Formats: sequence, structure tokens, C-alpha cells
Amino acid sequence: MPESRATWSPTSWHDRPVVQQPDWPDAGALEQSLKHIASMPPLVFAGEARSLQTELAHVAAGNAFLLQAGDCAESFEEFSADNIREKLRVILQMAVVLTYSVGVPIVKVGRIAGQFAKPRSSPTEMVGELELPSFRGHIVNDANPSEAARIPNPDRLVQAYHQSASTLNLLRAFTKGGFADLSRVHAWTQEFVASSPEGERYEQVAAEIERALTFMRACGIDTESNPNLSQVDVFTSHEALILGYEEALTRQDSLTGGWFDCSAHMLWIGERTRDLDGAHVEFLRGVGNPIGCKIGPTTNAEFVLELCEVLNPSRIPGRLTLITRMGADKIEDGLRPLLRAVADAGHPVVWACDPMHGNTYATANGRKTRHFDDVVAEIGGFVRAHRAERTWPGGIHVELTGENVTECLGGGDDLVDTDLDDRYETVCDPRLNARQSVDLAFRVAELLRDFT
Repeated sequence: MPESRATWSPTSWHDRPVVQQPDWPDAGALEQSLKHIASMPPLVFAGEARSLQTELAHVAAGNAFLLQAGDCAESFEEFSADNIREKLRVILQMAVVLTYSVGVPIVKVGRIAGQFAKPRSSPTEMVGELELPSFRGHIVNDANPSEAARIPNPDRLVQAYHQSASTLNLLRAFTKGGFADLSRVHAWTQEFVASSPEGERYEQVAAEIERALTFMRACGIDTESNPNLSQVDVFTSHEALILGYEEALTRQDSLTGGWFDCSAHMLWIGERTRDLDGAHVEFLRGVGNPIGCKIGPTTNAEFVLELCEVLNPSRIPGRLTLITRMGADKIEDGLRPLLRAVADAGHPVVWACDPMHGNTYATANGRKTRHFDDVVAEIGGFVRAHRAERTWPGGIHVELTGENVTECLGGGDDLVDTDLDDRYETVCDPRLNARQSVDLAFRVAELLRDFT
């Protein structure tokens, strides 16, 4: 390792160029908020992060599949138990479809309990005729179109911590308290999903699972007390964007002595912050969590190999996930040389496909959207590239909600431009709704079933 990479501490990122950080107006208030967060209990534990890394190692080996899904950006205003439950319900539905159809374990990772910050391409944005500081997510400022609302407020860092803690508490209750019991697969079907073609397909899968459970009980197998049938693990993740917040939640593991970012089980670096000499790469290279990095269409093989060496020099399986976001028309040709280079170098990475960000465009009325067909097309290209290179298409990384929003076009309801204003509720990027998400799970399952 070069001398510049030889030592690491939770504060070593301070000596690196840093981007996408808010311009906090009151340094004293920021320091007070970060000290308060640093004094609070960790949100997750090192042992949980290690468990996720073990599961991701199975994905890297081609023996499991990663489903990483959730909000583009969590909201302070729409925080409720119902919203968390419905989001979890859709993730569980997708996982059931994939598990039953593909026949491999599904590693479930939510974009949840910390996905509050958003990178922006410009420090300012136009809202009507007003030029305002950009909205950077509720952990930083407010989306309301006024100068006062857009001032970065460090009190929001503390609020993000407390909302993340409450969300994690609910997730653990739902996933371990009976809501995720496999015998309840029919109960997971929301009304607007049940009335759709993909909902009917889901009902068929649920009925087959119930018949299998009935058969097992008839054979004398106790399905009621088997935790593999009644509980699931859902891990949390978010983009590690606001580095002061991440540092405040970084703790030294009492068992191993290693450092873990205890704000989430998995953290990732975005397309705008993956500078090899930058602060974000420096910070995440030293924590023991599984980490990811977004890979866009301009990324070359040389950069990816350097990234692997910096973020996972010991080549630990499950440590590093490369999340491609290239666009439906670029993925197949752009990805193949990267797959080949990483495989030839022996790096045991997880490859996941983000089919959302490379396919975003603005409609005539200025709404950002994505078309369901483009999302499916990018995953199809991702799978074909892996088939050609004889590597494993390890997962998908999607933005979704459990609500019946109208933010992405197409899907079972064939949403068109004029439908977007009906329920366009995202605080940032457009999300798949529940029907589109379940439909996507079936489409991915069909692609993977044909993967040979």
C-alpha cells in the first residue's frame, strides 16, 4: 500500500479533498450536533455488519442474490409506521418472488433508516423564477422554496439520527415479530397490488408456498417455530454523503478492535464522490462495514481495479459491491470490459445493477421520471453482459415505495406523462410504486431463470 494509504483513522478524511458537503453557516452549532450524535448509542452493531458481509460473500460466489431497495431520499414529513411497514412489505414481496422463482437466498438490504442526504449537481437550483440553494435532503435543509428553508441546519443531523433509530426499531419488530412469517404471504398483498396482473401472479406464488408449507406440516415438520420461516433479516444502507455525521457514528468494535460506521450495516459511495484521493473513499476504506460504490458509463477498467485495491486490498469476499448505473443503451457494452478486468484480477466483488439513475429524464412539464421498460431493459443488459463473461449478476439496487405513487412511467398500469401529477410525492427522484416493484421482481426472476 502506498504511504499515503498506510494509516487510517475516523478523522483522516479531513486531510482529503471533500465535495458535496453543506455550507453550514454556524460551525459551533454543527460541532454541538455532531458531539451529541457521537455520545448516543450506535444505530447498528459491528456483528450485524459482519453478518451482512458473510451473506454478501455468498452473493459474490454466485450462491445468493442481493435485493437493495427503498426510498430515493427519506422524508422527515412522511415518517410513519404505516409508510415503513408498506415499504418493507413490498421488499418482502419482491424477495418471495425472487426466492421462489430463482431458487437462491435473497439478501435484503433497505435504502432506509439513514437515506436522508442527496448529492446535487449544482449548489443552487431554480424553483420557478427563484434561484435558491439546492435541496440536499432533510438531513441538511428543507425542500420548501424559500431562502430560510434552504439554510443548512445542523439540528437536522440529530433529527435524522432519532428518526433512523425509530425506523430501525420498527424494522426489527416487523421482521422478528411475525409480520415476515412466510405463512402470511397472502396477507402481504396490498389491495392495489392484488387487483393487478402482477398481483395475480404473486397470489399464485403465495398459494404454491402455502401448499408447500401444508405439505411440510403434514410430514410432521414444525413450521410454526422454525425461525427460517417466521423471521427474516433486513439490513440497512445509505449513501455515506455527510461525512461529519458518519464520523460521529463510527465506533471501535470491542471484539475485533476494528472501526465500524454504526449509522448503517452497509454504506456506499456515489458517482459524484468516488474520487480515489477524495475524502469519501478515504473514510470508507477504513471502516469494517460492507461498502458499495456506484459505477457510471464513463468508468474504465483501470479505475475500477484501482478502486478495488483501495477499498478492498485484502480481497475479502462480500466487502465490496460495485453498483452499475450506466443506462439501458450503454450497460451491455460498457460493463463487459469491467467484468473481465475484475474477474481476471481476482477481486471477489458483488456486482449489482442500479437501473434507475441512468434512465432518468425530464418530461415536457419538467417532472423527472423513469420508464419501467428502460429499467427492465438495463437489467436485461446487465444479465446479458454477465452471461457473456461467465460472471454472476449479483443483485439489483432500486428506488421504490410501498405507496401507490405515479412517479415512473409504464408498468402494469401503463402510466403516461399526464398521470405523473396524480401522486408525484417524492422529495427527490422518481420511485417505482408497489405494483411496478412486484412486476419488476417477476421480470428479474425470468431473466435469472434463463441465466446459464
